[in-house]
Amino acid sequence: MQMDFGLKQELHQKLVMTPQLCQAIAILQLSSIELAEMVEKELLDNPVLELAEVPETKSTEAEAQGETPASTAEEVDRYLEWAEYFDGPTYKEYTPIEKSEQTTFEALVSNAITLQEHLEFQLHMAILNDQPRLAGEYLVGCIDANGYLRVTVEEAAEALGQPVEMVAAVLELIQTFDPAGVGARNLRECLLIQVQQEGLTDPIVLAIIENYLDDIAAGKLKNIADKLGCTPRAIQQAMDVIRTFDPKPGCSFGGGQSLYIIPDISVEKVNGNYVIIINETDTPHLTINPYYRHVVREADTEAKKYVEGRIQAAVWLIKSIEQRRRTLYNVMEAIVQMQKDFFDNGPNYLVPLTMKKVADQVGIHESTVSRATANKYVQTPHGLFSLRTFFTAAVQNADGPDVAAGRIKRELKELITKEDPAQPYSDQALTDIFATRGVTVSRRTVAKYREELGIAASSKRKRY
Repeated sequence: MQMDFGLKQELHQKLVMTPQLCQAIAILQLSSIELAEMVEKELLDNPVLELAEVPETKSTEAEAQGETPASTAEEVDRYLEWAEYFDGPTYKEYTPIEKSEQTTFEALVSNAITLQEHLEFQLHMAILNDQPRLAGEYLVGCIDANGYLRVTVEEAAEALGQPVEMVAAVLELIQTFDPAGVGARNLRECLLIQVQQEGLTDPIVLAIIENYLDDIAAGKLKNIADKLGCTPRAIQQAMDVIRTFDPKPGCSFGGGQSLYIIPDISVEKVNGNYVIIINETDTPHLTINPYYRHVVREADTEAKKYVEGRIQAAVWLIKSIEQRRRTLYNVMEAIVQMQKDFFDNGPNYLVPLTMKKVADQVGIHESTVSRATANKYVQTPHGLFSLRTFFTAAVQNADGPDVAAGRIKRELKELITKEDPAQPYSDQALTDIFATRGVTVSRRTVAKYREELGIAASSKRKRY
């Protein structure tokens, strides 16, 4: 076979992921809070970008001309009327708080006292001597967020260079502090501390905590009853008492900042029609500084090239944000049309829906719908929901259209809530109940939904 070299022209089509396209995809996935943070960063990095100016009000224009607005004059008159009262003896002088020192309700909630601060306060009230207090502060510092001590007494004594007996005595004191059970080294000790503080003397409760916590977790009630010589009902009653204790006493204390969900979209019903509002309150409106137009005309080649690059990046960012807004609106509009029963009647009327159906109606790719609905929430007349809530799998219904999986989960939870505790429904019994309602669902699917809801099996739900 003869081989030779040659040049040929061929035409191919391929998708090129440009940096601008990557940026647009990344912006589409951002929530409103993340978008605001990204815009703030771009404002610092790109000198061409600036915030859009808010139109001046009439009062501002009047002040610029040296005139006193009518509202300001009225405020001055009211101040003069009250001045005499403020100067009188009945008025107590008040020093206004600086703006930087003012705190909102959210700030008060987010700055909750930590577990270590709470324990150190009790420690300083209970111990006056320096050496025991030093040991107590060290032990408090070794308590984790759940309230458990993560070092042994011997390790603490060695690190402090103090006697083991003195450190053990300080630990016993800390274990009497609030919250009950704090300072324990394991779950068993945590529960025993709470039993002691409650003053309980039930021998079955003490025996279960001492020796049978693993069997309780496995649901072996009859085995425990046989070993303790009592009835399974007595074991269950002891379990009910143990469940009133807190296995993680430190979790009730915060210290971190409280997190809030801000909806990216709001859907409101106005005159019988649903209105979609994209949340842009936290996103600064961007524009391009007109000064750089003159810079482009008058600058040298190198500076001109840099400024043009910055302007191009700014224009693409503004377009990407606008494209994100349009995509969110179109996707939400399609969801409202396809899930109208949900918006009219509530979550129980959610119908099966796939991202492909929404993508076909909007005229975009399915992956774009996935990115547009990621990490985003919508405020509806029935509450706050994740956008992913509206996309549910279908369960076959013999009497009509398919049923959404979310609806099956809600009905499953209602059935288990209303069941007889002495004879709880098995997974097969729940499958048969759904079959009588015309819904075809397998036993394995019922078990999967039950586990997703955090509901135990029938053997562990049974009450003797």
